[in-house]
Amino acid sequence: MDLKLALIGTPIQHSLSPWIHQQFLEKAGMNGEYQLFEILPEESFEDRVMELKGMGVDGFNVTVPYKQKIFPFLDEVDKNAVKAGAVNTVVRRNGKWIGYNTDGTGFLRSLKTYYPSVNPSMQILLIGGGGATRGIYYAMAAAGYENIDIANRTTKKAEEIAELSEGAVHTTVLDLDNAQEQLKKYDVIIQTTSVGMKPYTDHSIMPLDGLKQGAIVSDIVYQPLKTAFLLQADELGADTHLGHTMLLYQAQHAFEIWTGKNVDVEEMDNKLMKILEG
Repeated sequence: MDLKLALIGTPIQHSLSPWIHQQFLEKAGMNGEYQLFEILPEESFEDRVMELKGMGVDGFNVTVPYKQKIFPFLDEVDKNAVKAGAVNTVVRRNGKWIGYNTDGTGFLRSLKTYYPSVNPSMQILLIGGGGATRGIYYAMAAAGYENIDIANRTTKKAEEIAELSEGAVHTTVLDLDNAQEQLKKYDVIIQTTSVGMKPYTDHSIMPLDGLKQGAIVSDIVYQPLKTAFLLQADELGADTHLGHTMLLYQAQHAFEIWTGKNVDVEEMDNKLMKILEG
């Protein structure tokens, strides 16, 4: 039986998800299709979602701006997605639509693949206060990371994210100036905002002066592959972790949810880099 998969969101015409999941289908020896199902802001979201249900898809991804809006249309939501406050993957199982979030787990898989020395005792700094920050924070907390600080321009959203830990993680909420002053204490620094994304490639969320020797600096932005933030880190001698790898590993987890099959993504890294570089 052919697998029917889709992506909902807007704009999605330039999404790399169809290419990634076609690679996965081939690796898994499965037949299927992954189509774009754009829902425009002026359209009825409910009507379009019901149309998608009527198409008999086996599963679909959800991207901006619908990661929260999809909740009322699901029969069940995985506890990790509830904690993360967003759904990016839906599977049809036994006639029910079940929502998951693979962003945080995908990021952590990616980080651990490229830097196996990363471990729960390290001092982590997350920069941001949005959905990506939330998903990564909860995934790391659930994996046993003990010290995860959050820095954001305004601390209110960061404080709301810190509440997800339920006391299991030590978290200090900082503004960007205070975080910059304390950079030398962090082993891993993760930039989770859209700052530095094309076309604003000269923008960086904060200076990295005072970085700890041997620190790992990560940016989830993947257009461009090397953001101004990561170029700073390079100049200071840090190890860097590129955002496109999170894209691969969150998709890998989604494919597992849909099919039960684990596909190897490591050799796809260079192919994806070449596509992103044009």
